[in-house]
Amino acid sequence: MPPLLKLTDVSKAFGGVRALRAVSFDLLPGEVHALVGENGAGKSTLIKIVTGAHRPDGGTLEIGGRLVTDHDPLAARGWGVAVVYQQPALFPDLTVAENIAIALEPPGPWRRVRWNARRARARELLACVGARIDPDADARTLTMPEQQLVEIAKAVGTDAKVVVMDEPTASLSDREVETLFRVVRDLTARGVGVVYVSHRLDELPRIADRVTALRDGELVGTRAVAETTRADLIRMMVGRELGAVFPKVEATPGRVVLEARNLACRAAGVSAVSLSVRAGEILGLAGLVGAGRTELAGVLFGLTPADAGEILLDGKPVRIGSPAAAVALGIAYVPEDRRRYGVILDLPVAANVTLAVLRRVSDRGFLNFRRERGLAEDFARTLGVKVPSVEEPAGTLSGGNQQKVALARWLATDPRVIILDEPTQGVDIGAKAEIHRLIGDLAAKGLAVVLISSELPEVLAMSDRIAVMHGGTVTGVLARSEATQERVLELALAKGVPA
Repeated sequence: MPPLLKLTDVSKAFGGVRALRAVSFDLLPGEVHALVGENGAGKSTLIKIVTGAHRPDGGTLEIGGRLVTDHDPLAARGWGVAVVYQQPALFPDLTVAENIAIALEPPGPWRRVRWNARRARARELLACVGARIDPDADARTLTMPEQQLVEIAKAVGTDAKVVVMDEPTASLSDREVETLFRVVRDLTARGVGVVYVSHRLDELPRIADRVTALRDGELVGTRAVAETTRADLIRMMVGRELGAVFPKVEATPGRVVLEARNLACRAAGVSAVSLSVRAGEILGLAGLVGAGRTELAGVLFGLTPADAGEILLDGKPVRIGSPAAAVALGIAYVPEDRRRYGVILDLPVAANVTLAVLRRVSDRGFLNFRRERGLAEDFARTLGVKVPSVEEPAGTLSGGNQQKVALARWLATDPRVIILDEPTQGVDIGAKAEIHRLIGDLAAKGLAVVLISSELPEVLAMSDRIAVMHGGTVTGVLARSEATQERVLELALAKGVPA
């Protein structure tokens, strides 16, 4: 049986920069073929060639055993190719059902819309992927995991023969991941081939048949997953042994900088939260999806001000009624969804870095571009942002480098407290280690760090203490020495918690 998808010696360059060099890749019917590599390795370029967003400069593309020469996204859909991108691309002002219909219903200006059938089809597809989402809900009201599940439902509904999944589990809970794996197995049982891109290497033995690694735009090799260890994959991806993904820097916490006492916000679903974070300490915030961690961060940063309880800064009660008030008090917040709230993709890196400190780079109300560029270059050098020039749009950077730019913006405010919401979500293992090192360095310099992460190994390895949330409140705080996966999960599920 011929491959569903076959790329032979495919090359692609952008402005003299070689993104792919003679890369070959194939996908068999009923197979999950994983694609791994660091950010910038060429994975996204390869995906965009398969989906018709880019045309290769050299090499050939075959789909279903037929040579493809005139390729674009519409043609790819006709060839039976569907893609689930890491960053959902839903229309925010349309409903869930309407977003799904755009991908599934035939175009035409005089076509009659059958609303009941549209909603029923959306409800059926959402149920297939285990999503409890109202088809009439506006897409803008969905959380990141919910948006991702809608994108997966769209791909399932296209009856595609080739499904490309780019970091599909990056923002999903463990339960949602299990549901996704079931969907993938159902697809492959019907002969569908799945290209599975993931930085979560521990997932691959559970879902993938083969794995291909790219490095610096070149093919490193293709192996059977059953014959490949995690250490093998890391060596293939980075070309060296990665000694420590979680380089925890031991620090001695100082005074309490930020404290919440019985903090509550009805609009955010947060109630009776009490916790504190010290100078030089990393306080991990753990819990299942929906536990209220991001909502608590929004309360502390003034996005949804508290309506009960109190916040103390350096032992003194403060009122944080807006993000501007939080910044003025020395609190910074790097949000979870970096592409919507962390960086402005169309703006240069320099403008992104200095957005929160415009007065610092202005003279008499006018922006001093030389000062802006100098400040951005200093942070790019310090944080190791890989960019040819700080005048480049932030959207051209890899996910890990975008995250560093988002971090630089708030470090430029000289904060005393920094809240990091999923700082390594969707970045490769090398960039993850770099960001962990930066977090450790920040704590070592005396910053109070609140680290929100859905990856339990990350929270356990990086935190000095861990506050666990369930149902919008803190169910327990564990010292580093007593924190285990089992104990954190007990608290996250509210088991063994006194009434």
